[in-house]
Amino acid sequence: MRKTRTTRYDVAEHLRTPEEIAAYLEACLEEAQGDAAFVAKALGDIARAKGMTQVARDAGLSRESLYKALSGERSPGFDTILKVINALGLKLHAEPSSG
Repeated sequence: MRKTRTTRYDVAEHLRTPEEIAAYLEACLEEAQGDAAFVAKALGDIARAKGMTQVARDAGLSRESLYKALSGERSPGFDTILKVINALGLKLHAEPSSG
């Protein structure tokens, strides 16, 4: 019997276009249900897809602090989130909830 080899799935390897990145973040925002660390982890996935060093530079943060902030183990400050979103070339928008 053959052994099946598996590899760890890394979503960052599949976020190639701005549309894919926006769809991923949108899905994560819906799934998070108020969990800021979950959203931070999603932003970390996107930052890794785009290149963490460049995102850190564009956000005006050190690479190490960016990794910590977007690890999913903590909830970064909103100012950090805004800097990262801007550095990723994304925009936040609001719409009324249905309910």
